[in-house]
Amino acid sequence: MTVLVTGSRGRVGSTLLGLLHGAGVKVRAASKNPADLAPPGGIDIDTVRCDLSDPADFDAALDGVDSVFLYAEASHIETFLARARAAGVQHIALLSSSSVLAPDAAENPIAASHLAVERALEAAAARGDVEATHLQPGAFATNALQWSWAIKAGRPVELPHPGSHGDPIHERDVAEAAFAVLTEPRLRGSSYLLTGPESLTFTEQLAILTEATGRPAPFVPVTPEQWKASVSAHIPEAFADALLSYWASHDGRPVPLSETVQELTGHPGRTFTEWATDHAEAFHP
Repeated sequence: MTVLVTGSRGRVGSTLLGLLHGAGVKVRAASKNPADLAPPGGIDIDTVRCDLSDPADFDAALDGVDSVFLYAEASHIETFLARARAAGVQHIALLSSSSVLAPDAAENPIAASHLAVERALEAAAARGDVEATHLQPGAFATNALQWSWAIKAGRPVELPHPGSHGDPIHERDVAEAAFAVLTEPRLRGSSYLLTGPESLTFTEQLAILTEATGRPAPFVPVTPEQWKASVSAHIPEAFADALLSYWASHDGRPVPLSETVQELTGHPGRTFTEWATDHAEAFHP
């Protein structure tokens, strides 16, 4: 079996490369910039250019591939699926998002691309072209890295909804869940909601970061308008509005949790404290 891992420069993709290689699975690392790939542990694996927004890359990337770990890029998903079928791909595991489960997912700029790819995969599976598995993680624990610059500089983190809950999931748990569905045929063809093991507010996450890193992580409440202005240079307004709406809807409301990580991997999901300990250096000057 050969597995194509798209987005191999990402934290989930790079971790998945190591898991597959360590299990003796032939793996091909794909990225729009393959020269910049740094496989974990310096392992020697095949690399290929695959920009999911450029169909010219698809045939070479998919040649001889049995399974694909796919990021949710919707721009040419129908072409990608047609080329995958022609190449004989049997299974695609999609890194989707729990945001697709929201009633307004089709109109939500964060959820829409994930939902479009899910629907395209479901249609391909219904035609018998490929088996499709959807991994739907909630909030990545790595989102906390957005606070690292303020914490390293000794400044308070600006929070428009300090009491908003999230379900931070360790990227290694997502990678291990992907490994499970890619290597266990019985797990194919389903959708899996992945959450961390705890529902934590932003203020609780900052307190955990302080304890785990030894760095003070204070916060200051700001208005939604102030926060939007502070991030306008790198977050499009529509995405900022979607995030603010989500945070407002979960302010003071714990997030429902799933046990899917344990069901797929055989161990409980890693806590946010474990994630903070693993990434403590990112919060030090």
